Amino acid sequence: QVQLVESGGGLVQPGGSLTLSCAASGSIISPFDMGWYRQAPEKGRTFVARMSDYATTKYTDDVKGRFTISRDNAKNMAYLQMNSLKPEDTAVYFCYALKKGVKYWGEGTQVTVSS
Repeated sequence: QVQLVESGGGLVQPGGSLTLSCAASGSIISPFDMGWYRQAPEKGRTFVARMSDYATTKYTDDVKGRFTISRDNAKNMAYLQMNSLKPEDTAVYFCYALKKGVKYWGEGTQVTVSS
């Protein structure tokens, strides 16, 4: 059993910053990928960013240059630093861990960008 818990969401003004955290626990052993998806109101879940156990990263074009994913492998933590936030970044952000083709999900944290 693998558990993922996100934190750090909230309300922020356009142009502001937030850092999301994701804690993985349970029966998961390195190496595994960790990353983030988001789901805007009335839309499907879409990929945001990921980082492999070896620090290889990938971002969706919408967030390149604004968001940064990082990990602390010793603590099984992943982070998403979000800068220059826009109203269109408003969504529920979900953390995931990927191991041997199995994707585990957190329950999500709400990010709202509004003035």
